[in-house]
Amino acid sequence: MILSNHCIREKLKTVDKNRRGVSRVHSIPTKGRKKERIQSIKKLHPQYVAGFIDGEGSFSVSIYKDETIHNKIYVRPEFEIELRADDWKILERIQKTLKCGIIYNCNYERYGWYPHVKYKVSRLDELNKKLIPFLEKHPLQAKKMETFRHFKTIVRMVINKKHLRLIGVRKITKLRDKIRALGKKSRTRAKHGTGLIPH
Repeated sequence: MILSNHCIREKLKTVDKNRRGVSRVHSIPTKGRKKERIQSIKKLHPQYVAGFIDGEGSFSVSIYKDETIHNKIYVRPEFEIELRADDWKILERIQKTLKCGIIYNCNYERYGWYPHVKYKVSRLDELNKKLIPFLEKHPLQAKKMETFRHFKTIVRMVINKKHLRLIGVRKITKLRDKIRALGKKSRTRAKHGTGLIPH
């Protein structure tokens, strides 16, 4: 049986859809919306955003080997807020208020979970010039304030290239472990360090 080009395209779409349904958890950047819609998004009150970050925000620092840089250690600080996909509008308003970051769709179909959306700030210039000044002006009030203090120190150490020296990496690792100790996974992660840094 000879299939038309249309039938072939439809079958390929079906295969691709099924493949996505069993894929690993991953994030896909959302497509850019029309300029008119972006302009219509309203900013939030800064204190509301600070309170939202207190409750839902996450500060993390990844430290891993990288053969392309000095000491073979790479440091990546990131800030994230992850919510169910039906809350994406509030993330757009937070993004508009902070003037930085990217919003992603998160695919959890394999686990039967609701779709999620994630707001992430990982560029050093945005962390240093947008997020950190915002939270210095509108301070966090809960335990996350201490987490932010350690995170801010790490960001500025990386910007000043302190992570390129072993003594700097050791200090960053200790600060990163303090961040983990303040988080939900402290019992399983904070006590073990990275295993990458010689003592």
